[in-house]
Amino acid sequence: MNMTESLGYKQKPQKSKGRRIGLLLAKLIGGFIVVLALFFLTVYLVNVFGNKSDLKKIEAYGQQIEVDGKKMNVLIQGSGEETIVLLPGYGTAAPALDFEMLIKELSPNYTVVAVEPFGYGLSDKTDKERTSKNIASEIHEAVGQLNLDRYILMGHSISGIYALQYINDYPDEVTAFVGIDTSVPTQPGTDELMPFESLDLLTKSGFYRLLKSIGPDPYAGLSFDEHTVKQMKLLANVNENNATMLNEIQHSASNFRDARQLSFPAELPLLLFVVAHDQEVEGWIELHEEQIAGSSHGEMVALDGTHYLHHTKSKEIAQKLKDFMDQVQK
Repeated sequence: MNMTESLGYKQKPQKSKGRRIGLLLAKLIGGFIVVLALFFLTVYLVNVFGNKSDLKKIEAYGQQIEVDGKKMNVLIQGSGEETIVLLPGYGTAAPALDFEMLIKELSPNYTVVAVEPFGYGLSDKTDKERTSKNIASEIHEAVGQLNLDRYILMGHSISGIYALQYINDYPDEVTAFVGIDTSVPTQPGTDELMPFESLDLLTKSGFYRLLKSIGPDPYAGLSFDEHTVKQMKLLANVNENNATMLNEIQHSASNFRDARQLSFPAELPLLLFVVAHDQEVEGWIELHEEQIAGSSHGEMVALDGTHYLHHTKSKEIAQKLKDFMDQVQK
């Protein structure tokens, strides 16, 4: 027995160096988990309260019409004798505002009806499956509510697929189809499974809002006024990847497959504006050339620009459409 023990004291066992490092690591990991949890919670709450705040700032535009027991929003501009029914691409949060520059160029010669399908813009959401058949039927019901029986159908992106269904279902109403870099049934990659569950999680968690806030401004350098840009961003925050849009993604592959059984009528005037140097889809120009090959009044116009040609080439699109329809009518 040593002296300290004889006096009634016991020596504390010395902690090993490895144990001290282990405890330190545990504390660091625990602190990191707490910080990470607080970060996720903050992102989530910012999104929840941000959506509530954004909804209060959104201003009404256009008019609401009843379709399938719900409200669908449409914007009507111009007073020309001929009418254009304008349809958006997938995910366009506020179609009527997104088409603002194109509508401005078209409205001196046409009556332009910009339709916001369910899940888009100021229209209601719907639980009905987003098949091309259902989407075409709902748009047709909206057009019928406006007492339109003859019109040019114009669409962007995925609306090229829905337009095929629409024109085959209602062939006596559409006088021409105009595509703005529209999807083609035979384009590659359409059978791939879309990550709709990941998009849903990204949106509900708030990280989609976060990524947009730190990412590049999609409207930078465009001719939109500041107020319109603000409204489009507000609608993007509350609309993008909603349940109706996600259901549309789920039906994407089957909608493309079904469209391969359809074609535009040979006698239907067909004008396709296409991005001249698309880097994403192989053979983009050739795919559209094949689509107009069977048309007796078909023309493809390649334009320099991005997928949203109507953001930068509205004047060219409007003028070419007028010239094209004048030629067809002659």
